[in-house]
Amino acid sequence: MPATYDNVVRVSGRAEAPRLAAKAPRIEMVAQLAGVSPITVSRALRQPEKLSEATRRKVLEAVERSGYESNPHARALRSGRSTLVAAFVSNILSQQFGLAIQGLAAELEPEGYELMIGQTSYSYAKEVAMVRSLRSLRPAAVMFTGVIELEENRQALRELGIPVVETWAFPRDPIDMLVGFSNVDAGAMAARHLIEKGYRRLAFIGRSGGRGALRLQGFREEAGRSGLTLARIVTVDEVQSIADGRTALTTLLAEGGPVDAAFCANDLLATGAVIEARARGLAVPSDLAILGFGDNDAAGEIAPGLTTISMDAHDLGRRAGELLRARLAGQEPQHAIQSLPLHLIARGST
Repeated sequence: MPATYDNVVRVSGRAEAPRLAAKAPRIEMVAQLAGVSPITVSRALRQPEKLSEATRRKVLEAVERSGYESNPHARALRSGRSTLVAAFVSNILSQQFGLAIQGLAAELEPEGYELMIGQTSYSYAKEVAMVRSLRSLRPAAVMFTGVIELEENRQALRELGIPVVETWAFPRDPIDMLVGFSNVDAGAMAARHLIEKGYRRLAFIGRSGGRGALRLQGFREEAGRSGLTLARIVTVDEVQSIADGRTALTTLLAEGGPVDAAFCANDLLATGAVIEARARGLAVPSDLAILGFGDNDAAGEIAPGLTTISMDAHDLGRRAGELLRARLAGQEPQHAIQSLPLHLIARGST
């Protein structure tokens, strides 16, 4: 069954980027300090055997004084043979994003490409700054653990003229290539499982925007098909650790009113919710059922075992790497848009 498209909301407004730090020293500064030409500085760094000892010493002293760092990627870009692939993750601490990067690396590193990892932290401002940096860095390709929502950034990436892979969602209009899954379907899967288990007073815990909003949409719509309305919705702006899940459950319980089960839009939130529930003397699942998304290593270890929705993050990264590898070799991939299946892993928490 094909995945439902995620109705990703495109954002047309501009986000303010962070101020840029002072410019790094250029080779011309080194040359001026050493009293030589820029090409002599370049030779001293790349072919020192072609220069006299005195000249080499002058250049190296100037390099040390200026703080200049030779950039092999810049040389590659000037020659038209970049080996750098930029991979931007939403949260560098996420196990699933890490697995995806491992899969990406497994495809690209044997071909001589190097990965540069950046973190967007679900921030429009950081996303803008990173896309701007690509204009000067000019990597061979770029991959995102997410889809680009700001139209300004989408257009900037198209103008780079390099392969782009978006992931972790399934919009109708990717910038270029896509390996993803439907977050709306994930939410619907969570609701179906809880309803089939007999739960009727359902709650949602997750991010208010992006993929969290899409999972909430699917969860709410599927509950509605069974004649249910959500008893409670707790949204969080950032998810960095298990502590965020504990705080979110505290908020959920403080708002009053009975809740049978909670769908947490990622496993960090769900794991924190299980820990907080048990700390408050609540039995999981008889007092409160909890369901997550991601299937991280803790899901099967935390008592009574976390029911969660799983997708193969390593395979996602591997597929993204295959698409980029084909494009970088001058080939057109047969399937530039790919949908990954979702699986519900039932454990003791529901």
